[in-house]
Amino acid sequence: MNKLDGKIALITGGTSGIGKATAEQFVHEGAYVFITGRRDMALAATVKEIGSHVIGVQADVSNLGDLDRLFAQIQREKGKLDIVFANAGITPLAPLGKITEEHYDTLFTINVKGVLFTVQKALPLMPDGASIILNASVVASVGLEEHSVYAATKAAVRSFARTWTTDLKDRHIRVNAVSPGPIDTPWWHTRATDEQGLKRWSERVPLGRPGTANEIAKAVVFLASDDSSYITGAELFVDGGFAQV
Repeated sequence: MNKLDGKIALITGGTSGIGKATAEQFVHEGAYVFITGRRDMALAATVKEIGSHVIGVQADVSNLGDLDRLFAQIQREKGKLDIVFANAGITPLAPLGKITEEHYDTLFTINVKGVLFTVQKALPLMPDGASIILNASVVASVGLEEHSVYAATKAAVRSFARTWTTDLKDRHIRVNAVSPGPIDTPWWHTRATDEQGLKRWSERVPLGRPGTANEIAKAVVFLASDDSSYITGAELFVDGGFAQV
């Protein structure tokens, strides 16, 4: 028996990197998965690649109308939602002294508002005992240059896991955060400077390498499944020791 047999799951930001790898792992473990993305072509390509038990829905998590349309579709097609992985987020960086209002607003709108309303609007579809996983980051615990606004958004996400655990305790809905370290995803390979950044941060990892999206996905499967039935309000670092020593 697979870990997620018969479960209905939502993964926001599911077209690449950690989101895509998690969608693949969820389907492998028996779940039926809805994934979101902002670009139709990327969604269609991801759905085709995964092949079955997956539906792509074009949606921007910072747009509440898009979220309403997403959850209306899940209600029509499946009627419930057992797992939410609030993964969608962006990672632009800026050093203190050069932070703009646009930089601040964009990061908080997508990384914090998007997570909040994804989860809040999902709740009516979620049965008691469901699982919510939030994608946080080691940057909420480690001070890295140029990360101040991004790190603040991820600290807010980490805080959500604690407060929502309390809010939802009567429904036994578990809320946990996964905090990746440096992970080798397509984002790091968009520019030579990004690849250099991945190499630089990876040199600080005790295991001596960046992680993979599949390694994060397996941790999310653990938090989504009954294997973690007595874990809630927790932050699971999957970082090769980056923020631990």
